[in-house]
Amino acid sequence: MVNVETALKEATTTIEGAIGAALVDYGSGMALGTIGGGKDLDLAVAAAGNTDVVRAKVRTMEMLGLKDEIEDILITLGGQYHLIRLMKARGSDGFFLYLALDRGRANLAMARHQLKKIENDLEV
Repeated sequence: MVNVETALKEATTTIEGAIGAALVDYGSGMALGTIGGGKDLDLAVAAAGNTDVVRAKVRTMEMLGLKDEIEDILITLGGQYHLIRLMKARGSDGFFLYLALDRGRANLAMARHQLKKIENDLEV
């Protein structure tokens, strides 16, 4: 088991093309931890904004009567991927991992695989 700081550091050092990462409570929209980002990526703003994305998708699934779980939400931009991984392990429901990637350097399949591993090792 690893803590939030260690997990986020692992995400940005082991995932090729990582720009920044955050662990977010989507009940409140608050980031419990962040790493990376910069002037072009304010992770606190990204955490709050992506909380709205998660809430909207959860609501839509409920309205459609879908009895399934969201694994990832992917947002593709011209130069970046934004990956949202809803956490399900060990009572971590209500949290998501957020990862921003440089599209030119990232391998999306490997990023998803590594983020899943980080989620499984993370203790909130």
